[in-house]
Amino acid sequence: MTTRAVSENWLTGSCRGLTATLERLRVDRQLEEALTHDADPLHLAAVFGIDDTTAIKDAAIARQLLDTAAGQHDLAGSREPEGQNSP
Repeated sequence: MTTRAVSENWLTGSCRGLTATLERLRVDRQLEEALTHDADPLHLAAVFGIDDTTAIKDAAIARQLLDTAAGQHDLAGSREPEGQNSP
């Protein structure tokens, strides 16, 4: 038990037989970070050390997800229950 960083071999062995892969975990972590920080590509580049093209692409994907979720929320919130406020 130490506080040093884990190796890729340790992670690969831990994930063996699971549907999770290192790549899927990395992508999921970057997407989660983008969603929680308003799809800011500068933040993504600084946190993950990725190049500007990748950060912009990831932020665009997050922005689409945020816009879709906001649109679904607006549609669900605008519906009135049937039978109320009827003439």
